[in-house]
Amino acid sequence: MDTISQDTKPNYLPILGLIIALLALVLAAVALVKVSGSARALGDKIDAVSGRLDTIESTANSADQTAQAAKQATAQLHDSVQGDFDQVGTALTAIQDSIKKLEEAAKAPARAARAPKGAAAAAAGSTPGTVSADGTYTIKSGDSLAKIARANGIALADLEAANPGVDPKRLKVGQKINLPTKQ
Repeated sequence: MDTISQDTKPNYLPILGLIIALLALVLAAVALVKVSGSARALGDKIDAVSGRLDTIESTANSADQTAQAAKQATAQLHDSVQGDFDQVGTALTAIQDSIKKLEEAAKAPARAARAPKGAAAAAAGSTPGTVSADGTYTIKSGDSLAKIARANGIALADLEAANPGVDPKRLKVGQKINLPTKQ
């Protein structure tokens, strides 16, 4: 075999390498175009999402401000209502105290006004055991309603009816009672 004949065979390996390199170059260009288009689409979507996030953020800030204003208004309303309840409570306490005083006054027996010792004897009909011109009798020591009724010629029931607030067991010297008119 000769050396010349060996050299005459065509060598396809470099051509094949060149074709593969060209194919790789074309595929790389296509991939670059596709990646560039995807990047633009992704950029558009990022802008849209960013716009939506900005809208959501401003809505959240507005809602927060509204919530803060509502919280302040609620606190003011609470304070106002609490103040009103405090005033009502104070007024109710005053009313209860007044009612208690009135109830105690209504329960307490009516007391005859005491005149000074010298004035009692000087006034006509105020001497114990006497009847005054206005039809009242002044209690003396040892008196009972039954004794007073007998001494003045009136019925005990009429005497009791003329003095509804008088307790017959608690008569006091100097106390005045009404005598009914004789019929």
